Amino acid sequence: MSSSVSKAKSKNRSLESSQPEISQTYSRMQNELQALAGKIGELDQEADEHRARSKCFRLIGGVLVERTVKDVVPALQTTEMEYAFLWIFIKKVVGNLTEQYKTKEEEFDAFKRDYNIRPAARA
Repeated sequence: MSSSVSKAKSKNRSLESSQPEISQTYSRMQNELQALAGKIGELDQEADEHRARSKCFRLIGGVLVERTVKDVVPALQTTEMEYAFLWIFIKKVVGNLTEQYKTKEEEFDAFKRDYNIRPAARA
């Protein structure tokens, strides 16, 4: 069944529905949405409470310390961001050094060509 046919049938069905049926359907759908929103809020709150009281261990300066997940996760995320920035910085430095290398290599090749220098064959 094509989408335009189903839309036409849907329009006809809605026009044929009585006012009480429309009202009941509206109320049912609204209640379902409220129930889902309530469940989402409940589960979200449980997850936050679980995170706040869950224990974990972290090695800091050679010492194993006990913390809550709530305390450790932000620190780990900060550390992860620091490593990401460091990685980006290192990649930029490597890129710059690679460009410098290519430039120096071209200068060296030109120097060898200008003075007709050929490396000695190794024995």
